Amino acid sequence: MSLDDLLDDFEAGTVSRAALKKELLRQSFIDAGCAKLDHLRASRTGGPEVVYCEGKTPEQVAAIFGHAASHMGCILGTRADRSHFEAIAPSLGAVYDEVSGLITLGELPKVPCGKVVVVSAGTSDLPVAEEAAGTAEYLGSRVERHFDCGVAGIHRLFSVLGDLNDASVIVAVAGMEGALPSVVGGLSEPPIIAVPTSVGYGANFQGLAALLTMMNSCAPGIGVVNIDNGFGAGFLAHKINLLAAA
Repeated sequence: MSLDDLLDDFEAGTVSRAALKKELLRQSFIDAGCAKLDHLRASRTGGPEVVYCEGKTPEQVAAIFGHAASHMGCILGTRADRSHFEAIAPSLGAVYDEVSGLITLGELPKVPCGKVVVVSAGTSDLPVAEEAAGTAEYLGSRVERHFDCGVAGIHRLFSVLGDLNDASVIVAVAGMEGALPSVVGGLSEPPIIAVPTSVGYGANFQGLAALLTMMNSCAPGIGVVNIDNGFGAGFLAHKINLLAAA
């Protein structure tokens, strides 16, 4: 029985309060053996269950996606490699993107809305930028991408300013010194989600230098997610985009 059906029966008086409580506790997660899946996440948060695949064996990921297909229909896997994808039963119809490391199963019932612009500093930042873009797209946002627009050749950024200012929210992805979000913040109106990447030489400290630069930006309207967290940026961008498009 779905959650909506259960609530309808409770409101109609055909299901008792005790029975409702018992059923809700039973439905609170799906035990896949190696993981407990939150199959009610979408009804609470508007987004599907998400599985961080890195560190999990291909067999574990396959089991999770198999249970998700049976009970939820939609699930998003992040930080996946090809071995994770190839372990999933082909009959499930999962889709893998090599660049972002995203595995998607099912389609969310949403019409693409608003506009999220993902802009990255360099080609080396592409995996994180694509993780952000792919996450927002899967959730239902319309996404435009502008890659290799770093401040070392700032004229490249100027060429896309029109698209940046036409967005509901901008995701700015950069490694090295992480200056891109500050420059974007000084040139454009929409809110900016800054994503530091671990791209850079030794003193970049695996993204720490970029993270500190972004957190200390003097440009207003910038929020910062964790190092390499394209998923978190894409999810947040989608939520902001929904509010702007409402």
